[in-house]
Amino acid sequence: MPNRLTGTVAAVTGGDQGIGRAIAERLAQEGADVAICYRKNKKGADEVVDSITATKRRAAAFQADVGSVADGQRFIEQAVEALGKVDILVNNAGLEKRADFWEVTEEDFDAVLNVNLKGMFFVTQAVVRHLRQARRSGKIINISSVHEELPFPHFASYCASKGGIKMLTRNLAIELAPDRITINSIAPGAIETPINTKLLNDPVKLKELLGNIPLGRLGKPEDVAGLASFLASDESDYVTGSTFFVDGGLLWNYQEQ
Repeated sequence: MPNRLTGTVAAVTGGDQGIGRAIAERLAQEGADVAICYRKNKKGADEVVDSITATKRRAAAFQADVGSVADGQRFIEQAVEALGKVDILVNNAGLEKRADFWEVTEEDFDAVLNVNLKGMFFVTQAVVRHLRQARRSGKIINISSVHEELPFPHFASYCASKGGIKMLTRNLAIELAPDRITINSIAPGAIETPINTKLLNDPVKLKELLGNIPLGRLGKPEDVAGLASFLASDESDYVTGSTFFVDGGLLWNYQEQ
């Protein structure tokens, strides 16, 4: 695999499992040093650090709940302190809570929006301030969802958060361009990750879903990681403000049952 990220440092939120882990490990394979944060899964985070250091790249993991602005910004400070700088930010940490719209509590709404949108906003702000102060270009990659476009009944707060990411990505693409900082989103469809455990264990619902995916399979975290590595590299220097769907064709074929 080409070392197209040699000399760079990446920070990945929620890098302890699933898509975040796959991205962290892929960026390291391509030459980046990587800092990750995790909320509770220290065991998973330690495994990722061991996996990355085994490839002769530097790695560090820090506990942080990005739903707290102070925690998220401290993670970036710790990443810079440990690895010297941050060139690439992957806003991967995400949360969803199922409920009928009329049953959603303020607590659950805040939990989802704080992690998925507010946290992403202020972690990105911390990285942009760091890059501007150092007068360096940078790459920001947001992990959104097909549900920034596709309705997802009973997950209204999740959809609202991902729709917010869509517009924030477009807006910041314009605002950050003079600083040579690009920002793009990856919108996965149904991916085999811990967040989808219930679905994976329900043969009926799984069969229904696969019927809506033209490519006929769920995605794997590695499918997302490959695109993230491109967006993190110099090969994507003229790409900004875009959302890339990694969904096997789900978005344009989906029909709510």
